[in-house]
Amino acid sequence: MHTRSSTQHCPFDHAEALEFDPTLQRFLDEEPVARVRLPYGEEEAWLVTGYDDVRTVTTDRRFSRSAVIGRDFPRMTPEPIVQAEAINVMDPPVSSRLRRLVAKGFAPRQIARMRPRIQSAVDELLDGMERRPAAADLVERLTGPLPLLTICDILEIPAADQAGLRAHARTMMDVGLDNRAAAVRAKAELRSYFTELTARRRADPGDDLISVLAAARDGDELLDDDELAVMAMVLLITGQDTTMYQLGNISFTLLTRPALAAALRERPGELRRTLDELLRLIPFRKGVGIPRVATEDVELSGVTIRAGDIVHVSYLTANRDARKFERPDELDTGRAGPSHMTFGWGAHHCLGAPLAQAEIEIAIGTLLRRFPRLTLARPAGEVEWNRTSIWRYPLALPVTW
Repeated sequence: MHTRSSTQHCPFDHAEALEFDPTLQRFLDEEPVARVRLPYGEEEAWLVTGYDDVRTVTTDRRFSRSAVIGRDFPRMTPEPIVQAEAINVMDPPVSSRLRRLVAKGFAPRQIARMRPRIQSAVDELLDGMERRPAAADLVERLTGPLPLLTICDILEIPAADQAGLRAHARTMMDVGLDNRAAAVRAKAELRSYFTELTARRRADPGDDLISVLAAARDGDELLDDDELAVMAMVLLITGQDTTMYQLGNISFTLLTRPALAAALRERPGELRRTLDELLRLIPFRKGVGIPRVATEDVELSGVTIRAGDIVHVSYLTANRDARKFERPDELDTGRAGPSHMTFGWGAHHCLGAPLAQAEIEIAIGTLLRRFPRLTLARPAGEVEWNRTSIWRYPLALPVTW
């Protein structure tokens, strides 16, 4: 048992299409609990990469998210993305009340109500694409606009406000040091916008998700004004960003694996299981997200993490752990392993995962059905990928049909 290893500087800037980051792979294979320094933040951290250890860190009460508040914790972006009042930096049991309230907005009944609206948005976007002369950019026509349209529809955000809000969200995700001041402004403007919007919805509720959350009760408990504003802001950011990038990544994967796309057209009943495997396999982001702090000494894989140490986990490596997934680097649509961690784990599993899964399933299923001869219009190696954000995704997908 040992307590410290040599610290390694990790920019986690690998962005070669959907190739898995070799630095993360090396940690998983050779040093599953390692000391790292990230591009921003004053402190060092532990990086935990194995499936079982990641599960421990994300479920064990000895690791606290709220303890990072006020610390210049190691991170990927110059300005922390998180809000101090947000649910994703709360610990149980404080977060449990909030999660129960927010979960009501993503209950199966609510998702069932949303599905026709998602299908209508997909159909409208693909109608516009079909009217073009058999060539288009799939990112521009479908994968880019759909998640923002969907979350803004569900939150009932006016169309005139949507482009500005999306720009603010993207600014917050940029990893460039020269972006710090812009990220600070973007976060403040988003916060101000949602403080005003949620106050209006609380005073004059409708049937949108913000109004549902404003009225949701856990016994006698309601979300307070700050909680509601921050939750709406988090929903906008996470409700369009992750889904947009994964839609682009999955589309690219299917365009470059025509046999897989053909099999799904022949057997659409396999779509949900295939998408779940693609979500496991695709490295949809760079590096790591929000860390935790050990509140007492904990041993993981023979390494002692001391009380007060900051701990990052990698869901990407957990999804590739060969001890849990046979041939983890291969796409296996019949895979019968444990659940993947793409939507997080434990007390911070993504509450919006059911909405994201519904969007992806409807969009990809409809695209395969309506465009049976859809092909990439240029070699896969010429597709341009994002290199400035924490997310991995194609900037454009030129297609023909």
